[in-house]
Amino acid sequence: MKNFELFLSEMDISIFYVKIGFGFLFSFLITFFAIPTIIKISRRKNLMDEPGVRSSHLRKIPNLGGIAIFYSIGICTSIFAYELFDLYKFLFASLLILLYIGVMDDIVVMRAYKKLVAQIVVSTLIVIGSDIRIRNLFGIFGIYELEYVVSVIFSVITFIVLINAFNLIDGIDGLAGGYSVICSALFGISYYRLGEYNYPLVVLSVIIIGAVLAFLYYNLSNYRTNKIFMGDTGSMLLGFLLAFTSICFIDIFIDKKLPGIPRYHLQSAPAIAVAILILPIVDTLNVIMVRLWNKKSPFDADKNHIHHKLLKLDFTHRRSGFYIIVYYLFIVAVAYCLRHINVNLLLLVIVILGFTGAYLPDFIYSVRNNRK
Repeated sequence: MKNFELFLSEMDISIFYVKIGFGFLFSFLITFFAIPTIIKISRRKNLMDEPGVRSSHLRKIPNLGGIAIFYSIGICTSIFAYELFDLYKFLFASLLILLYIGVMDDIVVMRAYKKLVAQIVVSTLIVIGSDIRIRNLFGIFGIYELEYVVSVIFSVITFIVLINAFNLIDGIDGLAGGYSVICSALFGISYYRLGEYNYPLVVLSVIIIGAVLAFLYYNLSNYRTNKIFMGDTGSMLLGFLLAFTSICFIDIFIDKKLPGIPRYHLQSAPAIAVAILILPIVDTLNVIMVRLWNKKSPFDADKNHIHHKLLKLDFTHRRSGFYIIVYYLFIVAVAYCLRHINVNLLLLVIVILGFTGAYLPDFIYSVRNNRK
C-alpha cells in the first residue's frame, strides 16, 4: 500500500481522494453483489424475519442484510482506512463480536440479557482498550473534564444506548439505513473540514455510506424476491460505528496538546453530536417514557415509535422515512446555525425540537380525528 501511495504522489494524485473514490465504489459493489446470495440462502434455509407485535411488514422477509454491510465495511476499511485499525487496536475485534451476536439474534433470537452482556463487553473494549471515550462535557450542566472512571462509565453507557437506539428505529423500510447515510455524511464532512489528521475517519464515513446505499437498493425494492432487512446485525453495527464516530468528533475539540496534531475549539461540540444523532436518542427516550407512564416494562415491544405514528397517519414507509429524516435534518441545520451560543441553551433547543418531532404526528392525528 505504501508503494502504491508513493506511485500516486509521483503522479501528483492525492491518495486521500483515491481512497475516498475506491472506498465508496468497492464498499457499494461488495454489498450490492453479496446481498442476492444472502437472500437466496435465507430463503432456502428459511432464515426470515417473522411479522411480530411491532412489525410494520406483513410477510416473511430475509433479515441478514447486516452481514453484507459488515463484510463490505470490514474489507474496505482494512484496505482504505487501515490507519484506524492501527490506532484503535480493539475496533475490529468489537465489530466481529457485534457480527456474531447480531447474526445469532437474527437467526435464533437471543435473550435480551445476553445481548446486553455482549454490548457491555464490546463497549468496554473500545472505551478502555482503544481509549475512545467522552473526556469532557464542555460545560453542559456546569461539567467540564470528567474523571477517568466517570468518563469510562459514561462512554460505555453512551455506546450501549446508541447501539440499541439504532436497533429501535429500524422499524420501517429505509429509515435506519437512510439516517445512517445522513449521519455518516455529516460526520464525514465535519472531519474533512477539520484537517488531514482526520482523513481516515472521512474514508470510514464514505465506506459506510457506500455499503448502506447498496443495502438500501434492496431494502427499498418493490420486488418481493429482492427485499431484505439489515436485522440486528446491521443496526447494532451501524449504531456502534456512529457512536464511535460521534465520540471521535467530540474528542477533536479537546485540547490534549499533542505534538503535530492540530486542535480546534467548539464549545458546542457535544450538542452538535447530539443533534446529528437526535432521532434515535429522542425515539428511544420517548418510547421508554411512554412505557413507564403506562406502567409497562421499558423492554416491552409496542407501536409508540415515531415511524409507527406516521404509519398510523396512512403514510407509506418511504414517505414516513423521508419526512422523519427531513425534519431531523432541520434540527441539525438549526444546531449548526446556533453553534456559537451557550452549549446548555443549544442542547435545550435541540431536545425541545427533537421531542416536538416525536409528538407532532400525535397532534396531527388528534386534529384529523376531531374533524371527522
